[in-house]
Amino acid sequence: VAVAVVRAQVQQEPFLETTVGTAVTINCSHPNIRSSDWIHFYRQIPSQSPELVAVAAKSSRDMQDTEGRLLVSADRRSSALWLRRPGRGDAAVYYCALGP
Repeated sequence: VAVAVVRAQVQQEPFLETTVGTAVTINCSHPNIRSSDWIHFYRQIPSQSPELVAVAAKSSRDMQDTEGRLLVSADRRSSALWLRRPGRGDAAVYYCALGP
């Protein structure tokens, strides 16, 4: 599992890896988040277009297609994408972004 930075106002680890079946947390820092911003996590599997995997505004929520959760801090200045049991199909570049 790899992570990359998308926008200047969002910071992520440049690289993160785990073994198949071992939970992983992808952290994202966004200290200048605006009240109108939503937090989006995308992933891009090699040779494919990016796909939205989770989105939240103020509260944490479970992911629909993958065993995991998008965690949002109380002040909304940070978030994390938690994958419970990532498999080989989850190997991708994960992006965190803010927007409407």
